[in-house]
Amino acid sequence: MKKSENLFDLPIETIKNAFTENQQYFSCLICGREIEKGIIYKEGEVFYEARRFMEMHISRAHNSVFEYLIGLDKKTTGLSEHQCELLRRFYQGMPDVQIQKELQIGSPSTVRNHRFALKEKERQAKIFMTLMELIRDKEKQPQKYVEPHQTATMIDDRYKITAEENEKVLKKYFPDGLDGQLTTFKLKEKSKLAVLRQIATRIAPKHKYTEKEINEILKTAYSDYVTIRRYLIEYGFLDRTPDCSAYWLR
Repeated sequence: MKKSENLFDLPIETIKNAFTENQQYFSCLICGREIEKGIIYKEGEVFYEARRFMEMHISRAHNSVFEYLIGLDKKTTGLSEHQCELLRRFYQGMPDVQIQKELQIGSPSTVRNHRFALKEKERQAKIFMTLMELIRDKEKQPQKYVEPHQTATMIDDRYKITAEENEKVLKKYFPDGLDGQLTTFKLKEKSKLAVLRQIATRIAPKHKYTEKEINEILKTAYSDYVTIRRYLIEYGFLDRTPDCSAYWLR
């Protein structure tokens, strides 16, 4: 086929047919010939529509798609020369006894073992292809970010953090566990948000705290509790009265 690396992107049925199709043409995968749709082609005294004419072209010009595929290099097929010789004879429908004689290998049971091994390779390939399809499906899905807290003051790129990223940040900066001390608050804004979200879980909802009480809670997370308190308010996690006599979780 013109560019064998393109084979890897095509469905098996398309490779078996040895031609691709778009709105205007049928294109031969082996030589690149294009047959235009909507035209009737004459061969001798017989007229053919485009698809049938392409099938005839492949049969006459290239004889066997099987032979072309099995003749591709090992890097493309993943098959050894010995495996290719076996597959050629399986394709031709040869009995095991004849294959054994032609290839001069062991006994007919040896050929049967080779058949089994190749079928096993086929089964493994199906599982592998399915796994790769699942990976591609996962990659196509839009990234799921941690839901912003309902009282967020302004939602922007700082909030684009996945659950995995969030977990990594917390493990890194709370090495003694989520109830332990934060190692530093000199963080990128996205990481600050993850850390603040976690610290906010130490504050009980629907409860009002004095400034001293809220400071004692924040000290359990970080020595510079004043900075943490300010950021919790700035990010909309925490609220307070104008005179700072009471603090509560928003």
